[in-house]
Amino acid sequence: MAAKEAPKQRDAEATKGRILSAAKVEFAKNGLAGARVDEIADRAKANKRMIYHYFGNKDDLFQAVLEEAYVDIRTAEQKLELDHLPPREALEKLVRFTWQYYLKNPEFITLVNSANLHKARHLKHSKVIEVVSRKFVTMVGGLLDRGVAEGVFRPGIDPVQLNITIAAIGYYYLTNRFTGSIVFERDLTAPEALDERLQFNIDTVLRLVCITP
Repeated sequence: MAAKEAPKQRDAEATKGRILSAAKVEFAKNGLAGARVDEIADRAKANKRMIYHYFGNKDDLFQAVLEEAYVDIRTAEQKLELDHLPPREALEKLVRFTWQYYLKNPEFITLVNSANLHKARHLKHSKVIEVVSRKFVTMVGGLLDRGVAEGVFRPGIDPVQLNITIAAIGYYYLTNRFTGSIVFERDLTAPEALDERLQFNIDTVLRLVCITP
């Protein structure tokens, strides 16, 4: 019996994976309100009944997409293995990673924007978000403690505030790069401009955290 159930289980997981991938594209493009379940079903090569069976309603599917998005970035951060690097080098690697992740995964930013439009009601009771977020804060807190112990970082820095700052200085630039290019009369999307901004982000965070930048 188990041998017969295994292929069905694999098929179910594959279908759920296709639905999540299709939903991420649709929600990132059109937001929760504008996303259409029919479009998600077509893109996933599934039917609406399967979507409702696996995920419930559209709000539940949106929550699943958000959870997967946060798990993805938090998992990638854990794989950086920052505890194996000197504190200053580890912090720079985290800043660099955050910037590059946003560039490579623009849908993450649009999904977060959409979640905030709905006051994060889809995440308020998510155990998934709670677990991965606490693990990340613990990781950053450990990095800061290690830097303080080695006389490299200033004491008393809140890991949550630091993460908000690292995210914000990249997030704001990228979400406003098109309007900013007009307002500041320079192409903020050019490769050299992106490189310049990354270095500015790194310098800013190091000056904030390090005793000697």
